[in-house]
Amino acid sequence: MSHETIYQAIYFQARGGFRMEIGRQVALRSGRRQRKPQSRKASADRTGKAWVKGFNVSTRPAEAEDRAVPGHWEGDLVLGARSASAIVTLVERHSRYVMLGSLPRSRVSEEVIGVLIERMGQLPDHLLRSLTWDQGSEMAKTTKFTLATNCQVYFCDPHSPWQRGSNENTNGLLRQYFPRSSTDFRTYTQADLDAVAAELNGRPRQTLDWRTPAQTLNDFLVATTT
Repeated sequence: MSHETIYQAIYFQARGGFRMEIGRQVALRSGRRQRKPQSRKASADRTGKAWVKGFNVSTRPAEAEDRAVPGHWEGDLVLGARSASAIVTLVERHSRYVMLGSLPRSRVSEEVIGVLIERMGQLPDHLLRSLTWDQGSEMAKTTKFTLATNCQVYFCDPHSPWQRGSNENTNGLLRQYFPRSSTDFRTYTQADLDAVAAELNGRPRQTLDWRTPAQTLNDFLVATTT
């Protein structure tokens, strides 16, 4: 028996005093008194994301979980006021190193993938082990990114931002620079974004024993080239 069947039994088939009690209370966290059945379209949308199939975050290499091996990234879009503009945000899980990407025209998949290829294409191969993203349509052309960089993308479960915890934390820090209510990212150049990223990468982090992300990543790069 599925959870949906149980919900329907409780909210639509209850009888007597229990049904009356439900009617007097706000029984759902959403504030509704009755459960809204999930539509066929919603189910179709979830199963229609071809770029997600086979690459759920649960299939990501185990080495990405404990952050011991550099090269596993988390990414997202940060939106401006009225969702009219956006930038790409990338965080490396081991060092918390941040990269930002300008999206001056739009956030359609072709544009986002182009920025990801340009930004991450500057990295050495051993820093391109994986990228974790949500299931947004901006990643519909993710195959193009993987072919260009040899970096596989893995997708979080729906409504599970904690599966990109480092990226979510970084996005929160970015709101100190780019308030959601007033920011138009189209007025910022790539150089502007690089300057903000440099500030974040120069901040000592307790999780890095008070070293900076830039120092942590540089130490790894030096160790692998000597």
